[in-house]
Amino acid sequence: MNYYSLNGKAPNVGLEEAVVRGIAPDKGLYFPEEIKPLPASFFENIEQLSNNEIAFEAIRQFVDGVIPDEALKDIIADVLSFEFPVVELEENVATLELFHGPTMAFKDVGARFMARCLGYFSAQKETQEPVTVLVATSGDTGGAVARGFLNVEGVDVVILYPTGKVSDIQEKQLTTLGANITALEVDGVFDDCQAMVKTAFLDEEITSKRKLTSANSINIARWLPQLFYFLFAYKQAKSKGKELVFSVPSGNFGNICAGMVAYRLGMPVKHFVASVNRNDIVPEYLKTGEYKPKPSVATISNAMDVGDPSNFIRIQKLFNNDLEALSQKLSSFSYDDAQTKEAMQRIYKETGYIADPHGAVGYLGLKNYLKDHPDAYGIFLETAHPVKFLPVVNPVIDAEIAIPPQIEAVMHKEKQAIAIKNYDEFKAFLIG
Repeated sequence: MNYYSLNGKAPNVGLEEAVVRGIAPDKGLYFPEEIKPLPASFFENIEQLSNNEIAFEAIRQFVDGVIPDEALKDIIADVLSFEFPVVELEENVATLELFHGPTMAFKDVGARFMARCLGYFSAQKETQEPVTVLVATSGDTGGAVARGFLNVEGVDVVILYPTGKVSDIQEKQLTTLGANITALEVDGVFDDCQAMVKTAFLDEEITSKRKLTSANSINIARWLPQLFYFLFAYKQAKSKGKELVFSVPSGNFGNICAGMVAYRLGMPVKHFVASVNRNDIVPEYLKTGEYKPKPSVATISNAMDVGDPSNFIRIQKLFNNDLEALSQKLSSFSYDDAQTKEAMQRIYKETGYIADPHGAVGYLGLKNYLKDHPDAYGIFLETAHPVKFLPVVNPVIDAEIAIPPQIEAVMHKEKQAIAIKNYDEFKAFLIG
């Protein structure tokens, strides 16, 4: 399988180059040359397959010719070492919990898969050329990447995060691992961190000394494994005998785009709902046909505070840039913080379930769609454990959340971070 740039001005490349580069030389996102549907028998008999078997069959074509079957099976077994349960909350409404991994966020799977791919590529070379993974984070991405890449041979990870702008729990996840993980605490905001990373990729003084890659959702190996979630949910919901609807809390649109790849593989699904906060670029696009990026607005569902979703171009490509065809399969609704909090309260009061702010937005979008489609079975994605958002969740539901073991394990570790103020200090660190 080869990959091409969606900007159309760069050579096609194999999997390894697409993963290591992260983004094409023409600044376009990589996209697979072909998506071949799986045989109908795969979906007919999916209940008889394990999660590992499902993931192997789904991802195999995308690594064909690069990662042998046995190595791929080993990677998948290592990545999928936790559960992905569908929890029913009310009639025709369930949630898919994606927070049972080591950092309690849905990004664990993609980060771990990408890390193990890079580790495999490195192990195949007689002379190893170390790769440096640069990550700008406002919280969960950094923690997932740090844990996923911990002790991966031939890979160093540098995480930039804004001082005072991540939660205590998120900071612990970023700064306490050591080994091949370095945290840089930036005197600024997330946009400053992201600007430094982007500038570094264009700085020949750095790239002549270090091979750089990125580990956010634009990377093909971070993005594609997220299609597993939807297949796992389909396996669990198939016995309902109803048309299936997924509502996905969406920021950069990588997760819902991966779900649409699962649909292109042949997964039966009636509709997708992209549930967003006040950053409503996609709902407006579906209404007007005009895609107008704008500065992001801060909300309590901060992982979705994106004003120009990077992965939306991939969704458009999946539907051949046909807005009418896309609209038949995708709806998008926007909600503000007050509506989000009200949903969290309602879910807790009526079901006893504690939703995080992002999951609550997903719930709202699902309920909106089901009003006109009452016979469908809807699943909204819970993308992070509510413990990661205690300052928001505790006052809203008026209850204390127990600290899970994954979080407790890092709470008392000592922070290790290097403070930097500007790009010159960042560059000096990378050049050494």
